[in-house]
Amino acid sequence: MSTLEEIRNYVDRLSEKTVNIARDIWEYAELSYTEIRSAKELEDALEEEGFRITTGIADIPTAFMAEYKVGTGVPVMGFLGEYDALDGLSQAAGKPVREAVVQGGCGHGCGHNLLGAGCFAAAVAVKDYLLNNEMNGTVIYFGCPAEEGAGSKQFIARAGYFDKVDFAYTWHPNSRNEVSGKSSVAIMGANFIFDGIASHAGGAPHLGRSALDAVELMNVGCNYLREHMIDQARVHYAYSDAGGTAPNVVQSHAVIKYEVRAPKVNQMQELFTRVVDIAKGAALMTGTEMNYEITMAFSDYIQNKTLAPIMSDALREAGPPAWTEEDYKLAGEFFRTYPKSTQQSILEQLAEYIDPDEIERTMLDRPLDSVTREFDPKETRYESGSTDVGDVGYATPTVTLHIATAGLGNVGHSWQNTALANSPIGMKGMLKAAEVMALAAVNTFRNPELIAKAKEELRKKNGGRYTCPLPEYVQPPIGRY
Repeated sequence: MSTLEEIRNYVDRLSEKTVNIARDIWEYAELSYTEIRSAKELEDALEEEGFRITTGIADIPTAFMAEYKVGTGVPVMGFLGEYDALDGLSQAAGKPVREAVVQGGCGHGCGHNLLGAGCFAAAVAVKDYLLNNEMNGTVIYFGCPAEEGAGSKQFIARAGYFDKVDFAYTWHPNSRNEVSGKSSVAIMGANFIFDGIASHAGGAPHLGRSALDAVELMNVGCNYLREHMIDQARVHYAYSDAGGTAPNVVQSHAVIKYEVRAPKVNQMQELFTRVVDIAKGAALMTGTEMNYEITMAFSDYIQNKTLAPIMSDALREAGPPAWTEEDYKLAGEFFRTYPKSTQQSILEQLAEYIDPDEIERTMLDRPLDSVTREFDPKETRYESGSTDVGDVGYATPTVTLHIATAGLGNVGHSWQNTALANSPIGMKGMLKAAEVMALAAVNTFRNPELIAKAKEELRKKNGGRYTCPLPEYVQPPIGRY
C-alpha cells in the first residue's frame, strides 16, 4: 500500500465525523472570540482521538492546543485550524438563492467551518500514520479563533507556542487547487478616540468642540494620503461611535476604526504612523483630544519556499476533488446568481490561468477547478488581503494549501460562499485538503534535511526570532473589537 493510499484510508475513516463537525460549526456560526461551541466540538473530537488538550492558550478563551506525541516526539508539526464566522452572511445551506437562515445573522462566508474540520482530519490522519508505521513525531492542532477579527495567531506566537514547532501546515477554502506563490500583506488596526466639549449646537456652538468634526477631518486627511502611498497599500475605516443621534448637540465623543495594509511589516508601520499624525492634526484643528488604541496587527505572509514544493507534490499526487455532474451543475447555478458585471469580472480574472478560448465553455459546463497547479517559487505578487497565518510564518516554516470548495472565480465573504461551505462541493474539497495536508506532513517527517533547510530559510527571513508587530502592551481585544 502506498503512503497516499494509507493516508486516504485514514481520512476515509474520519470522513463522516469530519463532515459532521464542519456542519455543526457552520450551524453555530460564531463570531470572533465567541466561538465557544465550535472550539469545544473540535476539542472533544481531538480528545476522543487521544490528543491532550490545553484550553485558553495565549489568554484567549476559545484558543486551544491539542497534542499527540509518538515515540521521541521529534520532529514537531502543527496544523492551524480556524472556526470563526462573519457577521451578516447567514444563508441557507447549498441553496443558490439568497435566503438567510436568520435575518442579519452570521454565516461562514469564508469557509472556516471547513478549514477547522479539515485540519482536524489531517492531524488525526498523521497521528494514525505515525503510530501504525512506528515513526517518531508530535502532531499539534492549534485552535485559532478570530482570524476574521483581531486575530489570535500573533498572540499565540508571541506567547511562544510555536517556538518548538518544526513546521506548520494549513489550508484555506478557495476556488482553485494550488499551493499559491503569492504572498499576503501586513495589516494594523486601531480605534481612534476623540473627546471634545458638548454644547448646544444652536444656542452656543462657539462653546463646543466637536469630536465628530475631528473624525471627519481625519477622514479628509487620510483621503489625501491615499495619493501619496505605494500602490499596494490600503487604508480602510469604519465609524464605531459617531457621537450620538442629536444634531442639536455638539458631539463630545467619537470613535473611528482604521486599518492600514502594506506588503511588508515595516511599510505597514510607517503608513500607520502617518495615519496617527493625521489624527493628531485633526485633533489640533478642532480643539479636541485624541487617543488611539491598537487592536490588531498581522505580519505579511510568505510561503516557505523549501516546504511548499512538498505540499505541491502531495497535491499533484492526490489529485483534485472528484466532482460529479451534480456538483458542476450546482456551481453553475451559483455563478449565475452574480450580477452580469460581476460575472464579467470573474471571466476576465479567469483569463490569468485558463485559455481565453475555453473560459466561456468552462463556466457553462465545468465551472469547478478540476486540475492541480504547481507552486511557483518565482512568484512575487501579493494578494491584497491579510491573515494572521503570516505571524506563524515568521515563527516557524509554514505552508498554506488552497483547495476548491466553490466554483471558479467565486467571490469570498459572500452569501454564496456561506451556502457552499455547507454543500457537497464544500465537503469534498475539505476532505481532499485533509488528504493532501496529511500526505505532505508525512513526507516532510521523512525529510529531516529539508526541515533543517526550511528553518535556515526562516532564519534569514526573521533574523533568528519572531518579532510580533503588536506592541507588548496590546492584549487580545476580547469584547472590544
